[in-house]
Amino acid sequence: MLKRLFLLPFLAASLLTACTDPAARLPILGERDVRPRADGGPADTVFATVPAFKLTNQSGEIITNQTFAGQAYIADFFFATCPGICPKMQGELLKVYAKYGQDPQLAFLSHTIDPAHDTVAVLRDYADRLGMGKAKNWHFATTGAKGEASAKDSVFLLAKAYYTAAEPDKQAPGGFAHNGTFALVDDQGHIRGLYDSLNPQEVDRLMTELPILLAEIKARQPAVARQ
Repeated sequence: MLKRLFLLPFLAASLLTACTDPAARLPILGERDVRPRADGGPADTVFATVPAFKLTNQSGEIITNQTFAGQAYIADFFFATCPGICPKMQGELLKVYAKYGQDPQLAFLSHTIDPAHDTVAVLRDYADRLGMGKAKNWHFATTGAKGEASAKDSVFLLAKAYYTAAEPDKQAPGGFAHNGTFALVDDQGHIRGLYDSLNPQEVDRLMTELPILLAEIKARQPAVARQ
């Protein structure tokens, strides 16, 4: 059986820092590399980013990291025939969308972990059934179709990059095991928060922290773009 992921110690420390920082800036999660500068100045810290991806959404459009340029996005992993946690996950994400979905600096990216079954047509129907068929900023995406060549392997590598546990499991409902993590990603591809979608308090935390990140992104953009 799939084990629920726990934050690594350095992630937990980052979260503690965020709670005590008077500026309320969200931490950047994941690995980091400290690189000395040639000019002898303060070392540069390079933070991990979400790896490059090429997906196909429910409209048959190719989406990449650049699709989310200038935006934050919330990523999750599901599959259309999931009889277990997916309905709960998507229900919680719908709550987030209802509150923040009209913000032009926010998008949603739901990856199917069953690309063999979840074709573009299946994803389109899934989006329609959620009432998101006309939502331009919520992508239900597959690594199949016109996306990655090795669809099944690619999506599990992506899940790992988002610190989400997902894998085939014949003993799990629907044949896949996953832990329902929501990952909050900033406009530079850094993961800024991880949330357990099955815990209402965690979803509340996401909705509390999301405006902090959106304000940070807005402040980073040129004044002309904010008008």
